[in-house]
Amino acid sequence: MSLKVEKTDKKDELKLEFTIEAAKFDEAINKVFAKSAKYFNIPGFRKGKAPMKIVERYYGEKIFYEDAFNEVVPEEYARELKENNIEAVSRPDIDIKQIGKGQDLIFTAVVQTKPEVKLGKYKGIEIKKIEYNVTDHDIEHELGHMQEKNARLITIEDRPVENGDITVIDFEGFVDGKAFEGGKAENHELTIGSGAFIPGFEEQIIGMKIDEEKDINVKFPEEYFSEELKGKDATFKVKLHEIKKKELPKLDDDFAKDVSEFNTLEELKNSIKEKLEEENSRRAKNETGEAVLKAICDKVEIDIPSGMIESEVDNMVSDVEQRLSYQGLDLTTYLQYMGKTLEEFRKEYEEQAGIAVKNRLVLEAIIKEEKIEVDEKDVEAKIKEMSEIYGKTEEELKKNENFVNYVRDALKNEQVMEFIVQNAKIK
Repeated sequence: MSLKVEKTDKKDELKLEFTIEAAKFDEAINKVFAKSAKYFNIPGFRKGKAPMKIVERYYGEKIFYEDAFNEVVPEEYARELKENNIEAVSRPDIDIKQIGKGQDLIFTAVVQTKPEVKLGKYKGIEIKKIEYNVTDHDIEHELGHMQEKNARLITIEDRPVENGDITVIDFEGFVDGKAFEGGKAENHELTIGSGAFIPGFEEQIIGMKIDEEKDINVKFPEEYFSEELKGKDATFKVKLHEIKKKELPKLDDDFAKDVSEFNTLEELKNSIKEKLEEENSRRAKNETGEAVLKAICDKVEIDIPSGMIESEVDNMVSDVEQRLSYQGLDLTTYLQYMGKTLEEFRKEYEEQAGIAVKNRLVLEAIIKEEKIEVDEKDVEAKIKEMSEIYGKTEEELKKNENFVNYVRDALKNEQVMEFIVQNAKIK
């Protein structure tokens, strides 16, 4: 294996020419054939039993070239980049110059490389102090959540629906006199005032009595996700079955005993205050770090290669896909709801991706400049902590070199963030 490196006329871009020995490429062809032989059905031979030469004569000699390329190149490519200290930050633009049995495999790969970061001032950065104080309103708000969580439902039979009631209804929707898909439900629970339905629907439930039937007229919003329904007038035939109301528990010592380990409401309030103060402290710390880093990055000019932005956008879109999967959705369906193409969706993340990449490059430059290193004992401790979270042994996690490097980099980032905050002037 040999590698030639030359710069292109573009900044932070290299053209790499790889040569892989003929014997190694031929070996890859043999591996590919061994894996795929069972799929070939050649006249005169039992399926999967035809020799390679017969398969090549039948389908063409080049049939295995692409798979053999993919078999041998990724590992060799990664090894050569590592040995030559080339930090490629984009997908390689591959051009095959020579490929064939008994021949050296020769191809070029044009890649973007990590740009040089010329740091400006990163010590003595001045920012305004960030702090959040816990107010009585914050404590009352938290108690309100606890009341809601421990509320009981009581059935209402002696009055019509009021705002805030929980109703149980049947409904069926019609547009132009025809029922539409997804517009029907029975014994549906709806909280009046929640805004869960089309604007104007819930308001017309107010005043209905148990067992009453009513036609409710509404208009679907212009931005509604369904093309067939957006902007259309609709009529819903509604029948009311039940009216319920939340009854909140009284805020007193008994409430504190029921919902916590404390004996008095005052003790519960103090506990809530302590918890909120801890949350506020973490929030202030994170925002302070972000503010210092932003101030540093504002003083740094970097020409970020497009490949780095593209890779970061890939990661962000993957995160969105994962979150959607938890809700039983996929990205294609979500984009249909939003009325966007994948290209438009990706475009929205480009600015955010650029900021994230710049932040990372600047932190890496400061780590290098300040020679920040992590203690391997800290790496071991973090892996132990994460093994408990992931339900795997420490040995299993340590076998994954990428995971260990991820842990080490994360700890370095924690250290460098502490460093820039400690060296900032916070007023």
